Amino acid sequence: MDQLKRLIREVPDFPKPGILFYDITTLLQDPTGLRAVIDGLTGRYKNEKIDKVIGVEARGFIFAPAVAYALHAGFVPVRKPKKLPFTTKRIEYSLEYGTDALEIHIDAVKPGERVLIVDDLLATGGTTRAVADLVQSFGAEVAGLGFVVELDFLRGREKLGEYSIQSLVHYAS
Repeated sequence: MDQLKRLIREVPDFPKPGILFYDITTLLQDPTGLRAVIDGLTGRYKNEKIDKVIGVEARGFIFAPAVAYALHAGFVPVRKPKKLPFTTKRIEYSLEYGTDALEIHIDAVKPGERVLIVDDLLATGGTTRAVADLVQSFGAEVAGLGFVVELDFLRGREKLGEYSIQSLVHYAS
């Protein structure tokens, strides 16, 4: 997946000084790179039964519908509060400085379904942990977690140890 890494633009000091931002928009613009991402995220699950693919707001929405299509599964958005029009189930989770919340429609995931969670980035793992807990609260199974980029130095994988995790591009520091 070195070809994917070459397609990701590194932007220093964004969104604030000292942060190196990994900009995937340059990857998305490349047809071969985009296809490699979708194929990479679906490859492990092609021969498994996946009922739903969850995309986490906002950049998870870019990849999850294409992965769901390729796996003949449904797509479910998980969004920030007050963005979904029907009755929702909410989960709050801790951030470094405070809390945040995510919501899902109460009828989006059924007991016993196998769910793949897809997002653009695995950093500290807090958001993904919250989404996995939300999925399990419905009695569904988290079949796996798929990411385009993983920031290994933030050790998010440690919060998600019991799950099958696939990241296409890794940054060690």
